[in-house]
This record gives sequence, structure tokens and C-alpha cells, in this order.
Amino acid sequence: MLRAYGIYVDEDMVIDTVKNPFRVDRRGTQFLAIKPINDEHALRVVYEVRNDYIVVITLYPVRRDEYGV
Repeated sequence: MLRAYGIYVDEDMVIDTVKNPFRVDRRGTQFLAIKPINDEHALRVVYEVRNDYIVVITLYPVRRDEYGV
């Protein structure tokens, strides 16, 4: 679906965003990692840590300028 908008996200990008984020915010038990994916967009990954496992809840592209990335 994102490809229709010219954005490609694969599993390695999601893992890299969680392991090497530009910034991580926290809301309750959820972590929101963000990392640039191109000049205009960043990838935001929402995840939780459950029993020592990282569980990705959702992910979505955002405009870098709106998030200061």
C-alpha cells in the first residue's frame, strides 16, 4: 500500500528503526521509534517489550519536518 505513495518499507528497515532510532518517545508501555528513510519521510515504529520480546504494534511513514527529524 505504501508503494502507491512512493514509499518502500521492508523488515530490515523496521528492525533498524527499533535498534538504531533517531529518537524514541514513550507513551505508557509503548515506545515510538523514529528514523529517516529519505529526504522527505521518516519511519515511525510503535512497539512494546513483552517478556523480553519486542512486539511491533504498528508502523507508518511521517513527514520529517513535522517530527523534527
